[in-house]
Amino acid sequence: MSDPMQEIRASFFVECDELLEALQDGLAALEGEGDDPETINIVFRAVHSIKGGAGAFGLDDLVSFAHAFETVLDEMRAERLDPTPELLRLLFRSADTLSDLVRAARDQAPVDAARVETLLAELEAAGGVEEAEDEPADFQPMAVSLDLDLGDEVAVPAEPDPLSAPETLWSIRFAPHPKLYAAGHEPLFLLRALAALGRADVTCRIPDAVPSFETCDPGASLLAWDIRLATPHGEAEIRDVFEFAEGLCELSVVQSDPEASVADLPEPVPSKGGPSPIHRDVETDPSRPVAQDLSEPMEDLPDPSPTVTSAKPETATPDPAAQRGPKSGATVRVDLDRIERLVNLVGELVINQAMLSQSFTEAGLAGDSTVASGLDEFLQLTRDIQDSVMMIRAQPVKSLFQRMGRIVRESSDAVGKSVRLVSEGEATEIDKTMIERLSDPLMHMIRNAVDHGLETPDLRRAAHKPEQGTVTLTAAHRSGRVVIEVRDDGAGINRQKVQSIAEDRGLIPRGLTLGDAEIDNLLFLPGFSTAGQVSSLSGRGVGMDVVKSAISALGGRIAITSSPGRGTSFSISLPLTLAVLDGMVVETAGETLVVPLGSIVETLTLRDEDLAPIGGNATAVRIRDSFVTLVDLAALLGYAETRRSCADGIALLISQDDGAKAALVVDRIVDQRQVVIKGLEESYGRVPGVAAATILGDGRIALILDPSDLIARPPGHGAASLLLTEAG
Repeated sequence: MSDPMQEIRASFFVECDELLEALQDGLAALEGEGDDPETINIVFRAVHSIKGGAGAFGLDDLVSFAHAFETVLDEMRAERLDPTPELLRLLFRSADTLSDLVRAARDQAPVDAARVETLLAELEAAGGVEEAEDEPADFQPMAVSLDLDLGDEVAVPAEPDPLSAPETLWSIRFAPHPKLYAAGHEPLFLLRALAALGRADVTCRIPDAVPSFETCDPGASLLAWDIRLATPHGEAEIRDVFEFAEGLCELSVVQSDPEASVADLPEPVPSKGGPSPIHRDVETDPSRPVAQDLSEPMEDLPDPSPTVTSAKPETATPDPAAQRGPKSGATVRVDLDRIERLVNLVGELVINQAMLSQSFTEAGLAGDSTVASGLDEFLQLTRDIQDSVMMIRAQPVKSLFQRMGRIVRESSDAVGKSVRLVSEGEATEIDKTMIERLSDPLMHMIRNAVDHGLETPDLRRAAHKPEQGTVTLTAAHRSGRVVIEVRDDGAGINRQKVQSIAEDRGLIPRGLTLGDAEIDNLLFLPGFSTAGQVSSLSGRGVGMDVVKSAISALGGRIAITSSPGRGTSFSISLPLTLAVLDGMVVETAGETLVVPLGSIVETLTLRDEDLAPIGGNATAVRIRDSFVTLVDLAALLGYAETRRSCADGIALLISQDDGAKAALVVDRIVDQRQVVIKGLEESYGRVPGVAAATILGDGRIALILDPSDLIARPPGHGAASLLLTEAG
């Protein structure tokens, strides 16, 4: 059996991810909006909630850092600190470190203690903690009884001397929801903990119409409490008392008139058996039941120790009062392994549907029969199920983009540049497994943009640009694919320098005449780097070639566009999912292949009058007002010799994101269908021109081609030269 505490702990860390995301969103909003009180409150509650949950598990390092973090945020809430650019940079760095501490606690991994201590000191200095700790305080521990008949006295700190910590009068309204009682909480213990903070006057509010015993709902919540509390503690400490009742009650904490008298409040009594530190003031009525004195022991009540189960209800978001917009639908957390199993089962369903269709065709059954009609309905149902499952596994790229914000901050600090990250299209959804595998390629591209793309502040001023550079990260759906773009407003690619470096390093022969696109693609050669010296960011010859390999492994492609003085853009085009795709099944030289449907612009029947030689063995076909190079697919893959003539053949017009086009010549188009993707890399490594494989309806295996890789090869080259070109 699984350990319930481990499940609760795992749930806590999942909620931490959500809270960290809300924290990053709030800080980004503060950077753009300034000191919006609601945004500051959302940020504060995110850190505060992480601190509360971490305390329940004894994660002391996380608690102490979160406490220093929230102290600064509390100063901002009280308008004693302004969100200056310097302070916001500190908060962003603190959010990054808080994320590291959460991850370290979850994975039981070490953290950079020196870095954490340095940041703690900065937070304490910003929040004024050091000055407060330097003040002398008359502090003596004393014993206080909670009247719980536990047999021993509990030693807790006495209230600070009013001379060193003046009391403030607070008005508190506490109204439990029925869920609070169902979760095992007892208001008595919350009120006693509240009274331990100072002097409290508690009034229990009873509704005017109390139902009779016969009609009373035992699950209803009828009572509420008004508390006047004189304490030297602040609002954060007061709300800490109700930390594990968050979301299970209505709670308001308001500072009373500073000139209001606190002399009439009862003094706390430390000795066991004395009067309760909570004054009982129940609004009585002869017809109403009288509440028990709060000082009386209640042996039958549950253990007041808070449990994590009730600490975080279904939503672990900031105060409802600080939220705006419509409520989202109910959600449920499911282990990713279960979703993966469901995806695999749907893949098998797709394969079986294809096999049924194949058997139906081979049996020669009439197309208008009842079986044919049922098979069509089965096909549509299979596609609907597959689409629904893919939507379950799809996630917004927002979490991925937020991670890149940290990369920008760290990279810009390392090279001494001022850089801001602009994100667009964060709600664009993509397969979750693809999100994880995109992290490293995007990190390389962001670092490349900061280090090589953007100029230094001096050069930007000389070019009449803002001193602060901008890196823009966008995501969007286009033509059934996801396109992610990394764009900077730097100096653009120095193509003359790029070609010269490639020649000096022996990556290309000297004296070649290359176009702009060809020079730009030199950046993807293994070992290429424009860095003059090795640094923490670049200069080791590992970077953009890794990016291209990683993107290709995802069935994607990458393109570069650059304009001198205006910047450079890297565009990544990816399939929506790594599980299934819509493909065109074709035959060439007796082999069955699958070409992704999203890359096909149109199909062509080749005629003699439309064909023209373009040098060597290459041929082009006229398509309206332009010529497109023909690629003999069978010859390119080594299945057959190059065709003597392509007349009367069939071609698939393929287009890349950078505008490059080519026409793949095949023998026959078999069908258009949905196929299940089966990866090859784990068993065979990367195969040039091949993205994956699939199982056809007749049980045969067919290769799924990577058209962008195929049309990038020199026309007329066979499989051997294809492999040699890839080996480079």
